Amino acid sequence: MRTRTRGLAALVALVGVTAFLSPAQAAPASASRPASPSPPAPERIKAERLPLPPTAPSNAQGACTNAVNPRGTGCMAAGWSSGLRTGGFLPDSRTVTVNVRFAGAPSAPDPASVYSGDQLILVRTDGRTFPNGDAWKCLTCGTPPANQQGMNDDVSYPQPFSDGKRVLYGTNIVDCGPYGLASAACTPARLHIYPIRWNNTADGSGPGGSIRELRLHPDQVHLGFNGISVTGGRLDQYGYFGRLRFEPAPRTGTPLVPRYEVEKVTQLFDASPTAQPVHADPRNPSRLVFDPALPGFGELRGFSKDGREVFYVGYPVESSNMDLMAIDLRTGKVRRMTADPGYTDPVDASPDDRWIVALDTRGYDRMMFTSGMTGVPAITDLLTTSVVSSVRNNGQRRFFQPYLIDRHGDRGSYRGQQLNYSDTSPDWNAGADPRWSPDGTAVAYHERLVSAPACGGANPLPCPVSTEPGGRRTRMMIARLVDREPVHRRPVKPVSDTVPWGTPYVPGSAAPERPYPPQGTYTLRGKASGSAKVDIVWDDAKTSVKTVSVDYRRYSDDGRNFVDGSEKVTRTSTSTTLTTLDWHSDLVKTGRSGKVLATKKTSADGFHVTIDLWETVFQATGTLTTTVGGRTYHQPANGT
Repeated sequence: MRTRTRGLAALVALVGVTAFLSPAQAAPASASRPASPSPPAPERIKAERLPLPPTAPSNAQGACTNAVNPRGTGCMAAGWSSGLRTGGFLPDSRTVTVNVRFAGAPSAPDPASVYSGDQLILVRTDGRTFPNGDAWKCLTCGTPPANQQGMNDDVSYPQPFSDGKRVLYGTNIVDCGPYGLASAACTPARLHIYPIRWNNTADGSGPGGSIRELRLHPDQVHLGFNGISVTGGRLDQYGYFGRLRFEPAPRTGTPLVPRYEVEKVTQLFDASPTAQPVHADPRNPSRLVFDPALPGFGELRGFSKDGREVFYVGYPVESSNMDLMAIDLRTGKVRRMTADPGYTDPVDASPDDRWIVALDTRGYDRMMFTSGMTGVPAITDLLTTSVVSSVRNNGQRRFFQPYLIDRHGDRGSYRGQQLNYSDTSPDWNAGADPRWSPDGTAVAYHERLVSAPACGGANPLPCPVSTEPGGRRTRMMIARLVDREPVHRRPVKPVSDTVPWGTPYVPGSAAPERPYPPQGTYTLRGKASGSAKVDIVWDDAKTSVKTVSVDYRRYSDDGRNFVDGSEKVTRTSTSTTLTTLDWHSDLVKTGRSGKVLATKKTSADGFHVTIDLWETVFQATGTLTTTVGGRTYHQPANGT
C-alpha cells in the first residue's frame, strides 16, 4: 500500500471572506443585523481512547511476532508519522474508517505478511469485536494486485460513502461491490480500489492533474478538492468542485484501468480584480477597497451536511487572523464560521448543521502575537498569510485541540467547548479531520504526541514518554456527547454541477494568477471613521507584490475601536515554499474614551521571520509583541 501526502495549509495568496464580522469589526449599532442567540451552556462530554492494532516493537521485518499479536492480524508503526488518520463513521454510527501504517510484518508466504504499509481498517467504537475477535478489521490487507491497478499514493482522509460499501480513500475509491464494508462478506479478495483522475489536458492524455485534500460532498456524487500551481516561482492553491463518474474502460489518459473521473469541474475562484477582498476602486483608482464580503476562496475544507455550503480557509477578515468560512454553492453568500485569534482549518459539521467541531490552536495563545489585536483590516496580509498560517505547527508538534462550536460561532466570551478537556495534555494534539457520527452523538479524531526534533536535544521542550501501548506516539479518540439524543440525517439530493460564482474549468487551461492592486499609494477609509494611507510596491520584475505599508489615522470600522500607527511588511526572499519577511509594526488600538485597548509592536530593528510551508518550523530574529487588555503575547522561541 501507499503512503499519504503531507498537508499544506493556507498559502500566500489565499483569498476568502465573510459577511459576519467579529465583535471588534461588527457593524455600528444602528446597522440592521440579525442578533445572535445566547451562547449554549457547556454539556457533558466523555473522551475515550479507541482500540487499535498492537504496536510493532520496531519496523524491522518479522518484529510483529505472535507474542505481540497472537491473532496474526498485524502491528502498527509506533512513530509520530505512523500514518494514523481518522476517516469517518459508517452509517451505523458504531464503526469508523481509519488509515494505519502496519510495520514489522513477516515475509511471504506467511499469511501475516499482508499486514504491511498503509492500509484501510475499520474500528469498532461500541466495545464489540469483529468475528475474529479483534476490535478492528483490515479492509485492504491482501487486496489482489489485479483489484488495485493504478492506485494513487494519497490515502489520506478515508471518508465513507453513505451506502456503507465505499470509501473515498485519498485520491482513490475503495469499493466492496454489493457488500457492506463491516460485513464478513467484504473480504480483500472482493474489494476493489479505483484511482481518481482529474483530466487537465485538452486531448484527455496524461495522468491528470494533481489533487489534494479531497472532501466528499453529502450528495455522494460530487467532490471538493484543491489543486496547487506554481506561477512566477510562487506556490498557489485553488479549490475546485466537480462530479464523480466511474469509467470502467477508459480509452484516453493514464492509467488505462477502471477509474473514477472528476468532470464538470468548477474552479471556486473569480479572477476579476474587483472580486478580490483587497482591490483598487475602479471608480476612484486612488482609493483602496477592503471588502470581506466578496466570495474569494482559499483551501477547501469540507461541506455543510445539507450540501448547500462549502467550507474553506480564506483571506482574513481581521489582520493575521486565519478563520474558517462558509459559502453557499448556489448564491455565493458567505459567513464567518470562527473568529477567535487562533488558527483553524480542520472542521466537520454535525448531521443537523447546528454545530461544528473545529481543530483550533485557541487554547495555546500561540497565534496571539500576530492576531491578538482585533479590528485591524487585513491589508499587510497580502504578504503575510502563508507565514502566519504556518506558525500553527512546529514540525512534529501540533497545537490543535477539538472544539465544539455552535453554528453562530465565536461571540462575546463564547469560544466553544473543548471536547477532550478532561482527558488530554498539552503534549497530545489533534490531527485532521474530526468526524461526527451520523446520529450526532459522538465525534472521532486522532491525536499525536510531540516528538523529536520538536522536543528533546537542543529544543527546550523535553520529549514526553508515551504511555500508549508499545510507546505509540499516536492514538485514536472518540468524544461522546452523552446527553444528546440521536438525530436522523436526511439524504441529500444531487446538487447542480454549476457554481455560479466560480469559473468553469477548461481542461488544458493554465491556473489563473491572483490579481493584486497595482503599485501605488492609496487611501483606505474606515467604515465608521478615519482612514489609512496604503503604499503597495511591486518587485523590480513586476511579477509580485514586494512591500505593503499602512499608516492608520483614527481608523475605525465600528465606531468603538480606533487604530492608529503604522505597519510595513516586505518579502525579502521566497522560493516555492520558503518565505522570509521583514515586518515592522507600531500599532495602537484605543476605545472611544482614548483608553488603550491593545498594541502591536516590533523591536526597533523589526521582526524578521523565515518559515517553510511544508516543514512549519519557526525561525525569527527581532520581536513581534502584542498586548491586549494588559496581557502581553510574545512570539514562540525559535524551533518551538
